Amino acid sequence: MKILLLMPLVAISLAQSSFAQDRIYRCGNEYTNTVPSSKVSGCKLLEGGNVTVVQGTRPAAPASARVAASGAQRVDATEQKSRDADARQILEAELKKAQERQFDLQKEYNNGEPQLRADETRTSRNYLTRVSELKASLLRNESDIAGIRRELGRASATSALK
Repeated sequence: MKILLLMPLVAISLAQSSFAQDRIYRCGNEYTNTVPSSKVSGCKLLEGGNVTVVQGTRPAAPASARVAASGAQRVDATEQKSRDADARQILEAELKKAQERQFDLQKEYNNGEPQLRADETRTSRNYLTRVSELKASLLRNESDIAGIRRELGRASATSALK
């Protein structure tokens, strides 16, 4: 009977000791629980709360290092101008398509009062949902147009620098 009463106490004390951390040392920006050798200087014993270390990502290498590492060659000026012109044409086509879509959405939205469909009334849930979706589409499309215009501006600025 006494053994049955002692078993939970022994289990609790073992669990508490397993949660306790060993000593933690900080050596510069590195944390370790191994005792640093006398050769390592600047290691300090941390006291107090638990330490959690999250491994981060490495910073990206500069573009020039990535190009050199990939073995890619530089593109000559005429080829780059051709690519820039193609990119500009694509952006202009996207802008035209987005502007046409914006016109169609504005026409359908009709200043917040789109035409009723056969299964809708002005206060029906379907109608109100459709109106809010149209408004969200208008705003999203406006944002897309602004982004395409920014890209066109950047393309013009970089071609002017060359």
